[in-house]
Amino acid sequence: MASSGNYWVDVTFDWCVRLLYDIAGLMGITYEEINVWLFIIIIPTILLLSITVNIWLVLKSGLFRRFGVE
Repeated sequence: MASSGNYWVDVTFDWCVRLLYDIAGLMGITYEEINVWLFIIIIPTILLLSITVNIWLVLKSGLFRRFGVE
């Protein structure tokens, strides 16, 4: 499948693709659908939630006020 020329990258990529195919088969959806769910919906949502929580925690901790940033 992968052909980057770097062995460990190719092995890791091939393993991940096979895993996604297996999970998609178990869920009754296609490989493309699971890719959309993971990389367009789930991961960006988790990333935005994480960034929001981190900003909230920094503001709540008063870190900005200690350094004179409002």
